[in-house]
Amino acid sequence: MDAMMKMWVSLIGIGLMAISAVIITFARIKTKGIVKFILSLIAFVLLIIGFICGVISII
Repeated sequence: MDAMMKMWVSLIGIGLMAISAVIITFARIKTKGIVKFILSLIAFVLLIIGFICGVISII
């Protein structure tokens, strides 16, 4: 993978982690019940995908 592709993959990973942080903060402050669980699950999945993108950009 060339340097530009690694840059884009790492930026996507950072973006996904930032979106995940915003979603989990919103879910914990403003929602309750099943909506909180679904938003937390979505945030967790985005965090894992962002982490994988970060690991790929390092390798």
